[in-house]
Amino acid sequence: MDVSGGLLLFMIICISCLMLFRHGKSWKKERQLPPGPTPLPLIGNLLQLNMKDMVKSLSMLSEKYGSVYTIYLGSQPSIVLYGYKAVKEALIDQGDEFSGRGEFPVVFRFTQGNGIAFTNGEKWKNLRRFALQTLRNFGVGKRTVEQRIQEEAYYLVQEFKKTNEKPFDPTFVMSKAVSNVICSVVFGNRFDYQDKSFLALLSLINENFQLMSSVWGTLYNIFPNLMYYLPGPHNKIFSNFEKLKLFVLERIKMHDELFDANCPRDFIDCFLTKMKQEEKNPQSSFHTETLVMTTHNLFFGGTETVSTTLRYGFLILMKYPEIQAKVHEEIERVIGRNRCPSIEDRSRMPYSDAVIHEVQRFADIIPMSLPHRVIRDTQFQGYTLPMGTNIIPVLTSVHYDPTQYKNPNVFDPQNFLDDKVCLKKKDAFMPFSSGKRICLGESLARMELFLYFTTILQNFQLKPLVSPEKIDLTPQCSGLGNVPRPYQFCVLAR
Repeated sequence: MDVSGGLLLFMIICISCLMLFRHGKSWKKERQLPPGPTPLPLIGNLLQLNMKDMVKSLSMLSEKYGSVYTIYLGSQPSIVLYGYKAVKEALIDQGDEFSGRGEFPVVFRFTQGNGIAFTNGEKWKNLRRFALQTLRNFGVGKRTVEQRIQEEAYYLVQEFKKTNEKPFDPTFVMSKAVSNVICSVVFGNRFDYQDKSFLALLSLINENFQLMSSVWGTLYNIFPNLMYYLPGPHNKIFSNFEKLKLFVLERIKMHDELFDANCPRDFIDCFLTKMKQEEKNPQSSFHTETLVMTTHNLFFGGTETVSTTLRYGFLILMKYPEIQAKVHEEIERVIGRNRCPSIEDRSRMPYSDAVIHEVQRFADIIPMSLPHRVIRDTQFQGYTLPMGTNIIPVLTSVHYDPTQYKNPNVFDPQNFLDDKVCLKKKDAFMPFSSGKRICLGESLARMELFLYFTTILQNFQLKPLVSPEKIDLTPQCSGLGNVPRPYQFCVLAR
């Protein structure tokens, strides 16, 4: 061994000893955690994890360590919950204890703990309570928003018709339609599909979702202090976030200039009213930063997950044309061609509804949920989880649990139909997560998925550019999200 090699080895040994000493005091507490693979200093269990497919790695580890086990992402322990039983016991049966938001550095660098999705404690409770009530006041889950989605579905159909049955990529046209619904609630208006600033924002959202789901996003979450200083595609995430922030700030400024407390037009106006009511309260959760980040959370979350689910759904229906034909038949029988679909139709269309549920289960857009944390020292399945411990509820393990679904690796709408061909409720269905942290836009998303799917299939047949057996349903990347592979297709008028 040469001198430089010996020096490197000596430095590694010294750093390892330093890390072991540093964590020595916490070892007594951490040894009460569930078992798991032995971590190495600094890198934790990095060698046992495939950065390109974290869910697959966690699945393999669960075969050895069970449904509840510990992994180290860097030097920090996280508890993995694998399978329906473990996830349900934590998020539902002990929902309060597991209601904290865990560390997610790639987003925290931007939000700094503000906004609804990535905050904790009383601030989170205050913001969530306010957001839920305000969204209800502006019609989310009600007829007023249904009409808004129907209007946007009409514009979407017109865009599809403009393709003249030629191949096209559905990514941004779907994002436009979905985003415009949440924009009308948050900003008070929709955007024209040709609006360049709107298209630029959707591009930023789409790029960030892909980057955060990539190896680079995963590595940043594990080694934020190191990745902060390294060049790479991950840095684009933060410049994109800043551009989104500037857009939101500009919209807030426009609202403030025309603000009328007696006539709130949208979510931002209501938040501004709350800020002015509490401006003398130094402990208030309502200030400019929480407004910016809450608006961003709603805008980002209300755009990407639903549009990605729709794109995945179109791909699946082209893979299985016999299922698409059955949906067409049900639409023809229940709705016909002379009116647009409505939410009232859902109860009379169990097969179409089951297909949408199965798309959500099978595509599994957010495979590991967002990280949770326990808000106090918690006893769980015989182990002691110290307050603040990160929790990874693997939603894929719920949606693909063989004790809950027959042949879970096969796309089968029968998973959600009973013997009488009625929609069957499944507790092991958590596309919006579950418990205290369940997505606050669930009702809006479910309404959008049904109305967009049925409207498009009422008007068009989806035609792939390759034979169905050649369609690849495996995601392009799997991290924060499962992102479908890019594709083009044709829509044929019916």
